[in-house]
Amino acid sequence: MFGLKKMRRKKIRSRPFPPDWLDILEKNVPYFQDLSEVDRERLLSDILVFLDEKNFEGCGGLSLTDEIRVTIAAQACLLLLHRKNDDYPLLHSILVYPHAYRVNVTKGSPDGFIREGSETRAGESWGHGAVVLSWDDVKRSASDLRDGHNVVLHEFAHQLDQEDGSADGVPILARRARYTAWARVLGSEYRELVSEIDKGHRTDIDPYGAISPAEFFAVATECFFEKPAPLKRKHPELYDQLRIFYGQDPAV
Repeated sequence: MFGLKKMRRKKIRSRPFPPDWLDILEKNVPYFQDLSEVDRERLLSDILVFLDEKNFEGCGGLSLTDEIRVTIAAQACLLLLHRKNDDYPLLHSILVYPHAYRVNVTKGSPDGFIREGSETRAGESWGHGAVVLSWDDVKRSASDLRDGHNVVLHEFAHQLDQEDGSADGVPILARRARYTAWARVLGSEYRELVSEIDKGHRTDIDPYGAISPAEFFAVATECFFEKPAPLKRKHPELYDQLRIFYGQDPAV
């Protein structure tokens, strides 16, 4: 079965990349221009496989277009560019709303009561096979390469985290020995972020990362690709762990 999958993917990768799709990348995904020629070719072939294997669904009245599918696929595949991977094996569907959407939530409160309400979201990652995104937020976050926010990178970092069955900020690492350094560095950085926020200090890492270790990993991933030089300068150990994990050095 794995041999057949490998052969099928090889055939898909050999297909020419549609010129109009390339125009979409150059318009909507500025990071594409920063890649080496070799990495661009690899990313294009990864996009072809991703779009062949994943199901896109328009929600809230959104009609899907090639622009939507290619823009999302390119950013999702960026995280896989230099990693040995199986192309998000748990992911089956990408659900896309035209705008930020509301979801019903149930939360426990400090007084012990369960409270129901709703939240507005730009995206979310489900551990059982789906990513949900707002197209408005996808376009907005993709267009600014250096604002430190990218909803696709964020939610697909969650997918990587969830591949071992647990959303805990610890994705599957290449070697067992890597887990010790990962836990030390990301654990320390997470606690430092929480402490700085509790003190009312401004932070260079998005405060949203203080919600949980899982959110910290997703926020750190956004920072790694969108603000690599400041992250490397101010958080060198964190940057180094992400550089090893993703096999990329965007600060260079």
